[in-house]
Amino acid sequence: MTSQTLNVPGPDQIRRAPKVLLHDHLDGGLRPGTIIELAVAQGYDALPETEPDKLGIWFREAADSGSLERYLETFAHTCAVMQTRDALFRVAAECAEDLAEDGVVYAEVRYAPEQHLTAGLSLEEVVEAVNEGFREGERRARANGHRIRVGALLTAMRHAARALEIAELANRYRDLGVVGFDIAGAEAGYPPTRHLDAFEYLKRENNHFTIHAGEAFGLPSIWQALQWCGADRLGHGVRIIDDIEIAEDGSVTLGRLASYVRDKRIPLELCPTSNLQTGAAASYAEHPIGLLRRLHFRATVNTDNRLMSGTSMSGEFERLTETFGYTLDDMQWFTVNAMKSAFIPFDERLAMINDVVKPGYAELKSEWLFRQTAVTSGYSSVAG
Repeated sequence: MTSQTLNVPGPDQIRRAPKVLLHDHLDGGLRPGTIIELAVAQGYDALPETEPDKLGIWFREAADSGSLERYLETFAHTCAVMQTRDALFRVAAECAEDLAEDGVVYAEVRYAPEQHLTAGLSLEEVVEAVNEGFREGERRARANGHRIRVGALLTAMRHAARALEIAELANRYRDLGVVGFDIAGAEAGYPPTRHLDAFEYLKRENNHFTIHAGEAFGLPSIWQALQWCGADRLGHGVRIIDDIEIAEDGSVTLGRLASYVRDKRIPLELCPTSNLQTGAAASYAEHPIGLLRRLHFRATVNTDNRLMSGTSMSGEFERLTETFGYTLDDMQWFTVNAMKSAFIPFDERLAMINDVVKPGYAELKSEWLFRQTAVTSGYSSVAG
């Protein structure tokens, strides 16, 4: 048995490995039991199931159904119970706790403040409730022996007309827990250039933003997000594969856009399980992450919507490890990529890499040495 083989992590090592998450939606990661309790408290009676296990299954099956109508319905239910300060605080705190329990040490969690106003909250009250919830979740995680830092990304819905308003909101709270801006929603028919004023404002303010692009609509959305809007990262970006040609002999040729993305080290917020649900990839084995890893794009691994996909960061890495034989070295590569691409200051990113991520993986990778020593010692004692 080689060191390379032993370096392939099992589920326990994957869970304990420090992980970094850049693409996770707050309204896509609620605990089923919390949804039910919040629905009762708020008088919301439209849930399809009222038992946690059954509700969790319903969310996953609806997301897997292939029906856009059923997929969008899942978010109608989660957003419906996220309309009060207490509900937002609770959901954010539990999000931080759940991620920390899964070994995530840094996360950027996104949500659209404009979707949480029906009970009378202001945009500012939404942001403050979520920020306070994240801080509480970080405290609870520390009390349970885990470390996590969570930053918020404020999202504007691309079919609406509030992007500049949300961008200004993100800028006002940039030193109070909000680390950047995003646009989300249907890509087809709603190009990122519709919100050019928001992106130009953020660039003038030296603020960070990512754009959902290259998931459903393909290369034109990636090109617009980068060359017109100036995105720092690509939310998904998985369709960059359409600009990469693989010859029969296995040789690879990158088109102009793919070359630009790789050369400029533009981070790709890849979400494998979610991509399978939306049809961006047919299977884990066929997911572009395998090729993008081999070609050394700035690829990162993410969850997107943990509830709808029935996933976690550990779950994503388990599937990738099973599919591609990824080792702890590969996991560390993806994790360092993500931490390099985070929207916090350089010195803080460097400290997370050198003081948290690398030591964590070094400890895990050293375990095979002790296992090998134990096996060798066992053989020696038997022989003696």
